[in-house]
Amino acid sequence: MNKLFKIIAIIFTVLFIWSAVLQGNDPDAFRWYLIYGMGALASIFFIINQLKPKWGIILAVFYFGFAIYNWPTKFEGFTIDEGDIVNIERAREVGGLFISGFAMLIYCARMWYANKSKV
Repeated sequence: MNKLFKIIAIIFTVLFIWSAVLQGNDPDAFRWYLIYGMGALASIFFIINQLKPKWGIILAVFYFGFAIYNWPTKFEGFTIDEGDIVNIERAREVGGLFISGFAMLIYCARMWYANKSKV
């Protein structure tokens, strides 16, 4: 595996774990532990070359689908005091889900390219 992608996966692993830790005061913290925990686990599997492309795609679809499902009723940004706190919290959650989905797409693209160049 390309060293750059391994470094990216390590960074995403740390970010997923940190994101899960920050959910400790959230009322639905367990849900976010699972969501970010799956991302961290997928990143670790990617680092050790054990992530299957179909799981990367499944996780990307899950993250993007859940982001769309959780889209706030009115997008008011990410900053507190700029609108309704519920909409801002939802926007932040959606942002994290989109970042997670893009991370899975990066892993899938790398795996696809690596498999294609072996042929």
